[in-house]
Amino acid sequence: MKYDFDKMTRRRGTGSLKWDVPEGELPMWVADMDFETAPEIREALRTRVEHGIFGYSVVPEEWYEAYQDWWARRHHFRMEKEWLIFCTGVVPAISSAVRKLTTVGENVLVQTPVYNIFFNSIRNNGRNILESPLVYHNGEYSIDFADLDEKLANPQTTLMLLCNPHNPVGKIWDRETLARIGELCAKHHVLVLSDEIHCDLTDPGYEYIPFASVSDLCRENSVTCIAPTKAFNLAGLQTAAVMVPDPVLRHKLDRGLNTDEVAEPNAFAVAAAAAAFCRGEEWLEELRHYLHGNKSLVRRFAEEKLPRISVVPSHATYLLWLDCSGVTEDAGELAEFIRRDSGLYLTQGEEYGACGKKFLRLNTACPRERLLEGLERFRRSLEHYTAVKR
Repeated sequence: MKYDFDKMTRRRGTGSLKWDVPEGELPMWVADMDFETAPEIREALRTRVEHGIFGYSVVPEEWYEAYQDWWARRHHFRMEKEWLIFCTGVVPAISSAVRKLTTVGENVLVQTPVYNIFFNSIRNNGRNILESPLVYHNGEYSIDFADLDEKLANPQTTLMLLCNPHNPVGKIWDRETLARIGELCAKHHVLVLSDEIHCDLTDPGYEYIPFASVSDLCRENSVTCIAPTKAFNLAGLQTAAVMVPDPVLRHKLDRGLNTDEVAEPNAFAVAAAAAAFCRGEEWLEELRHYLHGNKSLVRRFAEEKLPRISVVPSHATYLLWLDCSGVTEDAGELAEFIRRDSGLYLTQGEEYGACGKKFLRLNTACPRERLLEGLERFRRSLEHYTAVKR
């Protein structure tokens, strides 16, 4: 490989949210990779730093073209320049959309288990969280369309937050499923906000489908949040985009983002995004293969040494959803025990909704040596937990 994903870069003492933990702990929780970003992006940032002046920034033509060309080439969807709005992050965009496109007391629908910050964006703005739980059967997740239809039909439901691909279960929604969601939402006058931040992190041989590409109905009744931050490990640079084809919706959201003061780039946000999409493709391809190897390693390890833990099949994200029901009914208790026992820090599944109570989320985006250490800690702690519970 041209790029070194085995490099063990030390992150303690760098102000890292993920690694701001006690010495001896091994964090494999928040969706943040332990890989240095692409050299091509670092070079673009060095060039920007060497200029030496960091005043107010605008969004240049280069930024729009980078998004347009990337989605056309990799995701077979051509976005018009005027559809795109710069934003400092996907979460700020979601919170702005909730405030601008719904009113206090209305329902915002989510499909649980789902990215836990969705709940914050809804609850913190005085809206109601309405769950339509995914169906978990024989180790696979699917949508209960009867339940979804019923809850979208509620006149108080005005917005659906779609996670595409789905975090934490790693599901890539197929075109038929997305079309059906779009039809139901249009039927019941519910707007779709599609969070597609994990879209570039699919397994080799797999592609995600942009919600807005599925049909005219999906395109005109949706807002899509996209960014290079997950795929290229750039979250700290605060760079993202909102894609809104419908001009009326776009005007509303543009005003919301500006009112919330999250529509202006910092001095490095544009350069990093443009470099990622224009020069980072080779790095991303190698990353996808490396992550696929890591996820395969976890599955083999679980089969051989963690037989009571089931790894839910997935083809997207670097996160793995672990079914711990063969060990305990309360994976949160298990996570706390593991952290005390071995220092391995995993995410409790219940953070993603009550239906995640028997699950843990594992972040595999790290050098293989570190991943193996984490798995060994998991194995030892599971033995200790089982012994204590006998």
